[in-house]
Amino acid sequence: MATAHISAGVCSFNTTVHAVADDMYQVEIKIKSDCAKIMCLAQSLKSVDALQEISQPLLETTVYQTAARCKLHAACPIPSGIIKAIEVAAGLALPADVSIGITAD
Repeated sequence: MATAHISAGVCSFNTTVHAVADDMYQVEIKIKSDCAKIMCLAQSLKSVDALQEISQPLLETTVYQTAARCKLHAACPIPSGIIKAIEVAAGLALPADVSIGITAD
């Protein structure tokens, strides 16, 4: 199992992603969020094949296609966090924090 806690930034919405994989790399996804658009994503994205998901080009992944249908903002970090949780749950990546630091120069 993998859990990702994602703070999306200036919108101040927080999201938690729980991902659990079986022996065939099928990953069950549970998402809780303060954001209505992310909850739209959660309703549509219940499970994915991890091997297929990480081998597809970005815009062909189930996660990003579903995010587009739910009209997520292009800069939303949640889809990336979901894919990271999928990878870790399936044993295809080690758990490690990611971050984006932004300043106005």
